[in-house]
Amino acid sequence: MLIRRAPDIGSSEITDHTLYVNRRSFMIGAAAFALAPSVSASAATPQGQPLAAKRNPAFAVDDPPTKFESVTTYNNFYEFGVNKEDPARLAHTLKPRPWTVQVEGHIKRPKTYDIDELMKLASLEERVYRLRCVEGWSMVIPWIGYPLNALIKRVEPTSQAKFVEFTTLHDPEQFPGQRPAFFSFSGLDWPYVEGLRMDEALHPLTLLTFGLYGQLLPNQNGAPVRVVVPWKYGFKSAKSLVRIRVGEGGAPRVRLLLQCEPAGRSPALEPGDGTAHRRVPAAADAHVQRVRRSSRLDVHGTGSQEILLSSDLGLRMSDLGSSTNRHPTSVIWHLNTDI
Repeated sequence: MLIRRAPDIGSSEITDHTLYVNRRSFMIGAAAFALAPSVSASAATPQGQPLAAKRNPAFAVDDPPTKFESVTTYNNFYEFGVNKEDPARLAHTLKPRPWTVQVEGHIKRPKTYDIDELMKLASLEERVYRLRCVEGWSMVIPWIGYPLNALIKRVEPTSQAKFVEFTTLHDPEQFPGQRPAFFSFSGLDWPYVEGLRMDEALHPLTLLTFGLYGQLLPNQNGAPVRVVVPWKYGFKSAKSLVRIRVGEGGAPRVRLLLQCEPAGRSPALEPGDGTAHRRVPAAADAHVQRVRRSSRLDVHGTGSQEILLSSDLGLRMSDLGSSTNRHPTSVIWHLNTDI
């Protein structure tokens, strides 16, 4: 009898031992968190404090907004827990007032802003963006905020400023997911830190965000202030910010789930790569949509806002990672009718 021998496994396909051990640690911590005493979801119901803002018609999508209930109950916010329902269930533990945001680094005018002062720094407007997750789902959300560049220009970056770093609150009393007893995840050091290049942070699409659906941000959606970067996957849009630092070194990047992105993947959206969305959740609500793949990704807005983000930001293939199977048009981001 002929017995076929399985082909040898390449060394590049073998999971690193440290990654394997850390993933086991993560799963143990996640299981412990899931078995923790539950808290009534009604306690995390958004307060719904109104936040006035004028809608900007230049930033809209053709699809109707995702249901408010879905946006506020289907979330990735590991500071609260690893399950989609954890942020809404435990969001009452976060106290968004009083709150301050420290702005520092290579700037001429460093300052610690009270959240209400920060909200009044520029005129608030409503923009409808599509939030896409690396897991393969998307939501259409009317965000309220103003371009991040309004803040950055006010603090006057120096010639050394190359990157902008965003830091989320680290407080295990307010974020149960940061407690080692529940969330033994040695591969992700708290606090959560993300970053953008200076040109990305200054881009008019990048939104410093304080609300959604005509009200202040619910805790589970990143209250009281977050960034929204519509041409990148959702994990780049850091939540519950306490510090914004302008630096000259490379922007930090937290990889959730210990390098959950495929090797070489960029945090920018890659619609032409068939492996880009490998974990599509079985969302019950049809408004939590599967991300549509195409050879050209429209990012947002109307025809008057049509810009090639690749040329506007000077993107090169090297900026988007080293994957050899990337679709050749994936470096072009049309800011057109969809984000």
